Amino acid sequence: MSDAPDTTTLDPVPPSQAAQSNFFDRALDNLRTRWREIAASARGAVGAAPRTHLPREDAERLKEQIEACLESRGGEVSARARAAQLGRTYLALDPQGRRNFLLMLARDFDVDRDAVTDAMATFQAAADPVARGHAERALRRALEPPRLRLLTQFNALPEGVKFLVDLRAELMEMARGEPLLQALEDDLKNLLRAWFDVGFLEMHRITWDSPASLLEKLIKYEAVHEISGWQDLKDRLDSDRRCFAFFHPRMPHEPLIFVEVALVQGMSDNVQALLDPTAPVCDPKSADSAIFYSISNAQVGLAGISFGNFLIKRVVDGLATEFPNIKCYATLSPIPGFRRWFDRTLDRDGDAVLTNTEAERIAERLAELEQDEDGEASAGAPTEGGIGADESPLLTRALSRPSWAEDEELQKRLRGPLMRMCAQYLTVLQEAKGHGRARAQDPVAHFHLTNGARMERLNWLADRSGKGLKQSLGMMINYRYRLGEIDANHEAYTGEGRIIASSAVRSMAKSGG
Repeated sequence: MSDAPDTTTLDPVPPSQAAQSNFFDRALDNLRTRWREIAASARGAVGAAPRTHLPREDAERLKEQIEACLESRGGEVSARARAAQLGRTYLALDPQGRRNFLLMLARDFDVDRDAVTDAMATFQAAADPVARGHAERALRRALEPPRLRLLTQFNALPEGVKFLVDLRAELMEMARGEPLLQALEDDLKNLLRAWFDVGFLEMHRITWDSPASLLEKLIKYEAVHEISGWQDLKDRLDSDRRCFAFFHPRMPHEPLIFVEVALVQGMSDNVQALLDPTAPVCDPKSADSAIFYSISNAQVGLAGISFGNFLIKRVVDGLATEFPNIKCYATLSPIPGFRRWFDRTLDRDGDAVLTNTEAERIAERLAELEQDEDGEASAGAPTEGGIGADESPLLTRALSRPSWAEDEELQKRLRGPLMRMCAQYLTVLQEAKGHGRARAQDPVAHFHLTNGARMERLNWLADRSGKGLKQSLGMMINYRYRLGEIDANHEAYTGEGRIIASSAVRSMAKSGG
């Protein structure tokens, strides 16, 4: 189960840029068609379509159209038509044109600072509670940038909310290093956060009988363990599996976030075994464990708006009612930040991370392997330096071998130090940037600890895929949700800064596997 970090809040892993781009392009075609009729009555006011790169003179004409939208000239119907035409205009622009459009929106429809100053003066001069109340409301209105009112008008258009979600996905890319666009992106994020409050969301189970268009989106949006095709998807929706997603009433055909669950016997410790298509189907009524093995954010434009924790809790509540025999609710989660931390630690400390015994055993095995390879190469050109010439840290040399995980003797000698270092990475807090409060170093750990889970078990070579070996040297972890301990665990982590972990994980952090 995986989630991707954001600067303010942790989100589940987003879909790939290719998947998001594919669906965004299709959404644009759909919106152009849906909004054509609505926008027809506004065409006379707009005039000729702007050039796709939106030069300054074309931007000035669009600015006049936006002002007309904001002033609701001709009534709400006309304003809605203008908003539809404005949206269609944006969709027809090329990347540079869209950037110019958004810069104009951010610059020319920001807060009126003079109006704010006047409203503050009026508030400070108010002599009685009634006057202060009026002045406070006036100040609040002055602090609201006009562009927010424009963006809100899209809520009334068919698929207008989806348009704004995708617009923010584009804006997030453009806003890097551009303060004007960052302010606009922040406004849009706050607007979407209000609209996507968890109280408005609906949870639905997705099955093989769900619409094909929705199933296709699961394949495209799955960001943790790639779905290889329709048969793979069918296996993940079998009778011993569950898939649940959150939907918004204004985006009924678009999953916001979805979680995949396996109903099994015992707490899973290997993702390849969990996803093995040849494995027999388990009778869900005989299952004693529900394993959350993937959670994916389907909408890049909702990054930083957290509702993954609510989805997990809703799913647990539903499964507990449907399957009273299930006693263990746990994840099988990747550890996406470990390899980066591991490499930095090794660069700093080198072989000092190993005990003498560990170093001797790893060096011995490497010498055996290198001697075998030297013997095989002796018939060709001589090797430079010979055995032992590489002065890199032992772990660097061992892990640089492409087949290290397949060499039973080598991986047996690596297990202890790597498991120890991974447990240390997971259980040592770090200061959160910009927050001041210590938090777990791993973003997925932070997500589940915040939700009230505890670190239960670290699993050696639980993911032998290329991705698993690259990001966490194949290790995965079970986070366990004990229904009676969730609130206490949440308070311990968020309030006291304590990581809740089993004795096995804590012992491993001290002595290794």
